[in-house]
Order: sequence, then C-alpha cells, then structure tokens
Amino acid sequence: MQRFVQGHVRTQASLLPACLEDHVDADNPARVIEAFVEALDLGALGFAIAPASTGRPSYHPAMLLKLYIYGYINRIQSSRRLERECRRNVELMWLTGRLAPDHRTIAEFRRRNGASICSACAQFIVICRKIGLFTRPLAAVDGSKFKGVNARDKNFTRGKVRTRLEKLKETIAHYLTALDAADRQEGLDAPSGSQRLRDKLVLLKAQMQKLKALEAAVEASPDKQVSLTDPDTRLMVIGDRLTGVVGYNVQTAVDTEHHLIIAHEVTNQVVDRGQLPKMAAKAKEALGFERIEAIADAGYYRGGDLIACRDIGVTALTPRTNTSNAKAEGRFGKEAFIYLPREDAYRCPAGEMLTRRFETKEGELTVFVYWCTACRACPLKGQCTTSRERRVRRWEHERLVEAMNARMEAIGAMAIRRETAEHPFSTIKAWMGATHFLCRGLRAVRTEMSLHVLAYNLKRLMARLGISALRSALTV
Repeated sequence: MQRFVQGHVRTQASLLPACLEDHVDADNPARVIEAFVEALDLGALGFAIAPASTGRPSYHPAMLLKLYIYGYINRIQSSRRLERECRRNVELMWLTGRLAPDHRTIAEFRRRNGASICSACAQFIVICRKIGLFTRPLAAVDGSKFKGVNARDKNFTRGKVRTRLEKLKETIAHYLTALDAADRQEGLDAPSGSQRLRDKLVLLKAQMQKLKALEAAVEASPDKQVSLTDPDTRLMVIGDRLTGVVGYNVQTAVDTEHHLIIAHEVTNQVVDRGQLPKMAAKAKEALGFERIEAIADAGYYRGGDLIACRDIGVTALTPRTNTSNAKAEGRFGKEAFIYLPREDAYRCPAGEMLTRRFETKEGELTVFVYWCTACRACPLKGQCTTSRERRVRRWEHERLVEAMNARMEAIGAMAIRRETAEHPFSTIKAWMGATHFLCRGLRAVRTEMSLHVLAYNLKRLMARLGISALRSALTV
C-alpha cells in the first residue's frame, strides 16, 4: 500500500465531528431546492402547515417537498428508494436535517398533497415571470404519449374482446371434438383422459363468461375502452397507427427563449385535437402578455379551436391537415385555385372563374361552395376532377387561415416548434426510464408529472443561469 493515497481508519475517533454544511458547497443544486421551497408560501398553496395538537408530531411539508424535488431531480422517484437515500445521502441529510421518514410517510405525502404539489410547480413559473425571464410572447405546444401502470394485455377494446372471444370459441370447439373422441375410446376400454379435457372446458367456459362481462363493460364505457390495472389509462395510438402504448397523453407548452415548460396537462384523451385552446390559455397566463402566438403541429388543427384561441388573445399557428386525395391521385390540389377577394370567386388553372353557389354546414363550421359550368368541356378536366364539375369549399373564416399560413412561413414556425417542444419530452422520458409513470389514476399521475416538470425546469435554469444566480433570484 506504499505510495497510494491513504484513507481514514474506520475505527479512528474524531475529536470534532464533521459538519454537514462542510459537505454541501455553495454551488450544490441542493441549495437551489432549499431556496425555492423556502420562498414558497406553503399555506397558500394548500399544504397543511399547522401541526395537529394531539398524537405523534408529523413531518413539516417543506421537508418532504424538498425530499421529493431532490429525488426527481436525481431520478429517484420511488418512495422506498428515497427512504434509503435519507440514511446514506449527505445532500439529503443536509436538506432534511438528518430526518429519515419511512416510505409510507413519503408516499402518503404525495398522495394527500397532489393539488398543492401541482400548485408549487406552477408557482415556479410565476417566480420566473417575476424575475423577468419571459420576454418573447411565443410558446410551442405539443403532446406525447406516456406509459401508465397497465399492460396492453390488461387493456380491452371492442376489437380486442371480439378477437379473443372468437379464438376462445375455436378452442372450446377443438376441446369438445377431443372430448367426443375420448368418450368413444372409453367405450372401447382404452385410456382416454376425458376428465382432464372436461376440466379444461370448465376453465375455458369461465374465461368465456369473464370476456362477455368485459364486452358489456367496454360497450358501457364512453370511449369503448376498459383498463383493468389502472382504469384511467387508455390505449394511445402512436404515429403509424400500428403501435401504441397504454397510458396517458401529456400536453405541454414550452417557451421559446429558455425552453422551460410553462404549462402542462395530463389527460387520457387519445388525440391532441381540442387541446390547443386550453394549453394556449395556460401559456398566455404563464408568460404574462396580453397577446401571444402558440405554435402546434397539424394534429391540433381544428377550425373552431382557431376561433377560440383568437377570442382569448392567442394567435394559433398550426398547419391545416390535408384530407383531399386529389394531389395523391395526380390531380390539382386546392392550392392551384387562386381566390380573388374582390370578386369572391376562385380562378382555376384553366383560367375559368368559380363563383359562390351556396353555403352549407360541416359540423359547426359554415362553408361556402364554389364551382363553374365550364368544367365539362375543359381540356384539363382529367387533371382536375372525376366529377361533373370541380367544387372548391371555403370556410367563412378562411382569411384567418391564410394569415396564419403566411405568418408560419415568415418565422419558420415548424422548425421553432420542433427544436422547442420535443426535447423536453425525450429528456423527461429518459429520466423516467422504461416504465414512465409509477402511480395509478389520473389524479396521482398529474402529481407525478408536476414533479417531473418542476425538476426539469429547475435543472434547465441551473444550466442556463448558473446555480449562484438562480439562488440569488429565488431569495429576492
């Protein structure tokens, strides 16, 4: 052991014990957590800060909140792992004052204070706005599917129940045929094993009854889905519609300056359509501007949502989904027809004028329909339409869409959205691991996601501003 760095002798007593303060330097992230929690008004956020007058004294909510924030920043989400860390992690000893609550106490704090924890997460964004971090009235909205505590085999839809019933009927028919053959062998005094087959049939018929009960439950469900382990989870289809996860749809709004998650929501709605007005309103409130722009992908496009965003002071920037097969089949798309506002007509590629003929309702939208009578003799008809005449539809608020498209092209909106809203999801999923959420139920999952968002935002600002600068800003 000569010429090696020598460690302390384990049995050597110290005259003066080590001080915890000496083990946590000034640039330690634990000091940011301490400053943030101490700056909160826990009572106003809904935490129970008045201790009970009788019984065993409880832990202060500030200590348990610091414990959870530290755990999620360092990818320690389990209450049992946090319990172990309290006894061996010097930083946690400094944060908690050497307190070591058991895992039931830690988990119960998260369960009972879900709404307050979500409010603490939102309060961090309020602090960021007060210290002047948000100077751009622009946010990117996106959604991502997160796995819940429910295996795909424990999630049932109409199609899955129908398929399993058909397979079960085929299996029962196979066993009935085998039982008939076994009964004939018994008549010939040969070994048959018919009792084993009868036992199998009893089990299969019991499975049939369970599947029929599940079929009734699926039909009674509003969205025709039933999950057994976590009833709030839903089968979330991803991308190519051939794969999916059973879990939740997490919506976020991210500011384009510091890439902080300024608003989030956990829902079990399968698609993103319909979420934009709600997320845009939250982003507007978080940024603190009278008017903002909200960028989203084509999955959010809906005409009514554009009007709803406009009415609350948000300019929505989202590409319109193309539902026509004309271009795919080699014919002129709608963009080949030029709208002339003064004449309120469209000019087609052949130079003819398509005038407004009538208006109709498509869902909640009022749509004007344009066509002309020259299509039958037109030499370009084969490249234009397979019908008697080409009809072009125009929404009554089409000018809003045209202005939106021009603005998106001017600022490169889709590139901004991609580089702003997508990486927070990948970062948080990497922290979560393969299982994503650990809690069950929409209420508990919302609390868990708020802790992940708060941890992400804290780490993001520590990297952007520096730990000392962030501590100073939090203590003002």
